[in-house]
Amino acid sequence: MNDLSRSLTALSQDSTLIAVIEMGLKSWLVGAILPGVDRQPVKKLDPDEESLLKLLHRWRAEAALAGRPVARLCVAYEAGRDGFWLARWLGMRGIEAYVIHPTSIPVSRKRRRAKTDRLDVGLLLRAFLGWLRGEAKHCSMAAVPTLAEEDAKRPSRERESLVGERTRIVNRMKGTLIRWGIRGFKPTLRKAAAKLETLRTPEGVTLPPHTRAELQHDMARLQLVTEQIKVLEAARLERLERVPDEGPHAMIRLLARVIGVGIETADMLVNEVLQRNLRDRRAVARYAGLTGSPDESGSKRREKGLARAGNARVRRAMIQLAWRWLMFQKDSGLAQWYRARTADARGDTRKTLIVALARKLLIELWRLATTGQFPAGLALHPAP
Repeated sequence: MNDLSRSLTALSQDSTLIAVIEMGLKSWLVGAILPGVDRQPVKKLDPDEESLLKLLHRWRAEAALAGRPVARLCVAYEAGRDGFWLARWLGMRGIEAYVIHPTSIPVSRKRRRAKTDRLDVGLLLRAFLGWLRGEAKHCSMAAVPTLAEEDAKRPSRERESLVGERTRIVNRMKGTLIRWGIRGFKPTLRKAAAKLETLRTPEGVTLPPHTRAELQHDMARLQLVTEQIKVLEAARLERLERVPDEGPHAMIRLLARVIGVGIETADMLVNEVLQRNLRDRRAVARYAGLTGSPDESGSKRREKGLARAGNARVRRAMIQLAWRWLMFQKDSGLAQWYRARTADARGDTRKTLIVALARKLLIELWRLATTGQFPAGLALHPAP
C-alpha cells in the first residue's frame, strides 16, 4: 500500500510533470513544474476536465521540446466541494491523481497573511513536491474511494439529513403553537393532522387562518419526510437480506448483533470507517478525530481537547454510542474500565472519560469487524 503521508515511489524530476489545481466554483487555477523549463506556468481555466487534460498534454509537449520527455504525470488538488470524481477521471486516463488533505498543509502563523489563488497554487506545489520526494509528513493525501464505496455512504447520510429535517419541522410547529398558548401537541402522532383542526387557544377560539395553513403545510412536509425515512430503512433491510454475506453487509450484520448497537449505527460505522483500509488503531482513532491536541512549550503543559480533524459524523455517533454502551453492556470490560475511573469523579471528569471510552470502543469495533476479535465481556443478540 502507498503511505498517504508520503510517496513511496522514487521521484525523477527530470521526467515528471507535477501539476496542482486550485479548484473554485467558477474557475480552476492550474500550476505546474515542467522538467527542462525554468518558468512555473500558471493557467486559469473554466471548470472543465477536458480543458484540463488538453492543458496537461500541451505542457507535456513543451517539456519534450525542451529535451525532457515526460514519463510520469502527477496531479493533485485539495479535498473540497468537488470530492474525488476528478481524481478518478484522471486516473482512468493514465494520470496519477492525488487529493491533498487540507489540514495537512502548513501555513504561515503570522496574524495576517496574504491569501490569493496564485499564492495557494504555489503553496500546493511546494507541499505536493515534498510529498513526491518522500518527505515524511510533509503533507497527507486522502484515500480516493471507488464509486461503489462513495455511493454506499449516501443512504445513511440522507437518513441523517432527513431525521434532522424532521426534528426542525417538529420544533417549528411546537414553537408556533406555543405562541398561541397551546402546549402538549405532538406532531409525530398518527392522528396529529386530524387533531390539528380541533385545537383551541386559551381564549377558546380556533387558530387564525394563516397560522392554521402554515401548520398544515408543515404537517404535509413532516409526513413526506417520515415516509422517505421509512423507505430508506426498508431499502437498507432489503439489501442486507438480499446479499447477507457480502463484505460490508457481513460487517453490518455482525455489529448489529452487539446489544446496544442498532442497525443504523452499524451501517454508518461500516460504510464511513470500518471498511476503510486503515493502517492501525491509531489511524482509526485519528480518522474519527478522537485524538487529543496537546499544547506543550517549555514547562507549559495543557490539553486543548479533541483534535476534531476527522469524520465528524463518526465522532458524534461514537460519543452517543459510548453512553449507550454503559447502559446495555454493563458487564463488558470497557464499561468496567470506565466505572473504575469515574467512581468518585465529578461530572466534568465523566464527560472527559466518555471520549476516551468512545475512542477505545471504536478501536474494539474495528477489530471485531475486521479480524473477528471480540471485546471482553461483550453481550450479543442470538444469531438469526
